[in-house]
Amino acid sequence: MPADDTGECYDAVVLAGGRARRLGGADKPMVSVGGMSLLDRALQACDGAGRTIVVGPHRATVRCVDHVRESPVHGGPLAALAAGVSRVRAPFVVVLAADLPFVRQETVAELLRQAAGSGAEGAVMLETQGRDNPLFAAYRTAAVRRGLALTLARHGVLTGLPIRVLTRALALRYVPDVGGVSVDCDTWEVVALARAILKANAG
Repeated sequence: MPADDTGECYDAVVLAGGRARRLGGADKPMVSVGGMSLLDRALQACDGAGRTIVVGPHRATVRCVDHVRESPVHGGPLAALAAGVSRVRAPFVVVLAADLPFVRQETVAELLRQAAGSGAEGAVMLETQGRDNPLFAAYRTAAVRRGLALTLARHGVLTGLPIRVLTRALALRYVPDVGGVSVDCDTWEVVALARAILKANAG
């Protein structure tokens, strides 16, 4: 899939809810890193999307997006993903958590290319420790919807379920992290490190 064609075939869902307990309840998506909120960094990375859906409270953003809330509010990442995907129209969906300070358009394009590979239902970023991050990924929309429907039928609810209940049933490719793009800002220590790295790179 050529990177310059992805705008016609993918939408983006950015998960920007949660309680950020490890950040003392701060509004994590609005934390500024490198002169831009974490949420806006995610939006910038998926600038080529046909439409972008932000799941979470309505916030000011660098560009126009569709806002939606999961039901119930704070129902967890799987419920949030379902709310976002309900608005998706494109055959592929990029899913990003709003806490990725180093996410780039080039990384999104590579995930899409891998997701479009023969037999793949999605492509998921591998963190530097080797753990996959299902909220840094590109999926075939139909596969996600099918998986959500099966999960709901099996469990009766999506609330509180880990997102891997869905992804472990999908045929996925895993994309190794190159350059530390998989870092997520779960603590203030990581936020400080990301700020320092981005400041040094800007200089």
